[in-house]
Amino acid sequence: MGTPSLPRARSLRGRPRGSLSEHCPKNSYSPDFSDVILMKAACGRQLADPIQRIEPAEPSYPSRCRCRISMSVQILLADDQQVVREAIRALLEQQGFQVVGEAADGHEAVRLAEKFKPQVAVLDLSMPLLNGVEASREIARISPQTRIIILTMYKEGQYVQEALRAGVFGYLLKTSAAKDLVEAIRQVSHGTVYLSPEISQTIIKAYRAGTEPVSPHLSLRERQVLLLVAEGKTTKEIASLLGIAVKTASSHRTRLMRKLDIHETAGLVRCAIRLGLVHP
Repeated sequence: MGTPSLPRARSLRGRPRGSLSEHCPKNSYSPDFSDVILMKAACGRQLADPIQRIEPAEPSYPSRCRCRISMSVQILLADDQQVVREAIRALLEQQGFQVVGEAADGHEAVRLAEKFKPQVAVLDLSMPLLNGVEASREIARISPQTRIIILTMYKEGQYVQEALRAGVFGYLLKTSAAKDLVEAIRQVSHGTVYLSPEISQTIIKAYRAGTEPVSPHLSLRERQVLLLVAEGKTTKEIASLLGIAVKTASSHRTRLMRKLDIHETAGLVRCAIRLGLVHP
């Protein structure tokens, strides 16, 4: 039996065929999400590979190859920017992951998580109706097997610690390389916590400084009402979004203000910002 042939290299689109080292130098960069999103916006169609891909020649690799493992991982994406979702989806599908749903806000993310029960959910931190942290709390309740990754531009300690308390398994910055998200998904899908190096440093500094934020004890419904009030929603709009009666929404708001000892809307907005529910 002869030795299986090595994988064939496919050159970058629009360039002549050649060796891998010719088109992808040894110290070539790994694109971050900004690069991927810009490429998606510029192309206006299916995202081209940002780096050269290797395709297996016959005979194919055995099924136990690591690249096949990712095919069984089902992923939910949630980000309020469509171009970001499309770029991340293209990246993940190229790596063999299965994206089962996309959401543009926290409420939709929770609904889809309950419907699909994905193995991994990748959520933006700042989303309308329900932010990434609050959505994580609810997803952890209705789909305990789902491992959650926060993918965001915010690296402040208060947001990281609040996310970890909500049960997330990964916290990644959008300035990270695309390969870091792939590695984060692989690790959290096996139950391992994954933090960007910058986030690890933030946690260490917060621990050493003893800056653990003190949060008032609020129920999930109270936190949802506080978030929606901070977003400028009226009591009627809050009732509609949460699927409750207007009178019930009004009661939640009254109890919330009494518990926080706050008597005006501006104070509720400041409290929501301090708790990391909304971002100034």
